[in-house]
Amino acid sequence: MVLRKGDANVIVVVASYFLLAAATWAFQPPPAQGEFVPINQLPPGDQLPAAPLLIAAYAFVWIALIVYLWSIWRRLGKVETELHALEQRSTPRSNVR
Repeated sequence: MVLRKGDANVIVVVASYFLLAAATWAFQPPPAQGEFVPINQLPPGDQLPAAPLLIAAYAFVWIALIVYLWSIWRRLGKVETELHALEQRSTPRSNVR
């Protein structure tokens, strides 16, 4: 039995399909839960308390806001310093005629 080039390609494609299908079937997620289960009845590994995540989110937002306001305050101070220096340089010229 001699395989032609086209036959070999078909065999490779079919074998690849079955190997990928087997891997897909092996990693299927478990079936979905059918009813509501209160959190206190879940095993400890499935419980995720929201309080630490909420506190971390609020802390991150407040820290980001404080850093942003501090950077604005610093930049505004530099602008005021430059304006004052510019005002000092321009005042003697306006008095001289």
